[in-house]
Amino acid sequence: MTGLIKKDFLLIKSNLKFLVILFIVYGFMAFNGETDISFILPFMSVVIMLSTFSYDIYNKWDAYVIALPDGRKNTVKAKYLATIILLSLITLMIFIFTITNYLQIKTLNIVEISQMFLSLYLATIIFQAIMYPVIYKFGIEKARIGIFVGVFGFGFIASLLSKIIDFKPLIQKLSFLNNYWMFTLPIVSLIILYISYKVSKKVYEKKQY
Repeated sequence: MTGLIKKDFLLIKSNLKFLVILFIVYGFMAFNGETDISFILPFMSVVIMLSTFSYDIYNKWDAYVIALPDGRKNTVKAKYLATIILLSLITLMIFIFTITNYLQIKTLNIVEISQMFLSLYLATIIFQAIMYPVIYKFGIEKARIGIFVGVFGFGFIASLLSKIIDFKPLIQKLSFLNNYWMFTLPIVSLIILYISYKVSKKVYEKKQY
């Protein structure tokens, strides 16, 4: 299992160098008050992890790993663990950087910053949890197209429905969740991640290479 996780990190080694460069560039801009890097680097972790799927296909990794004992199950588990580790490291790095930056130029509000990063971290996990089963089922290229179409399609449908249906009464009824989202969202995220892992594992175990 550890070896499979290391494999993914070795694959993204070159991309990590790009991530460090990006961090330095946006860090300089943030110190000058020109931009906020908090949303950019977690997004880059998504892009970097997606690249590992492309590397696996290019190097015919799947044909090799399925010959290993529990290879199918462990490679899916390793992919999810590598994703969580990378995202956690990047989020922690940006969190420390942001606190340092706020101490120098603004009044520090540790509660608001923590809430922002928690929501960003969980939203990224949910996004990746939705993507991975699609990738394992249809492959990275088709999945990219499907996700792109799905995101914009969902946005279009949501926009259309908002013009037809009045959601204000429902939003008002759900407003009480604002006080509990820090407890409910992590639980929901874990449930979605677990379901995603189970679906991905089942798809991968049945897939022929």
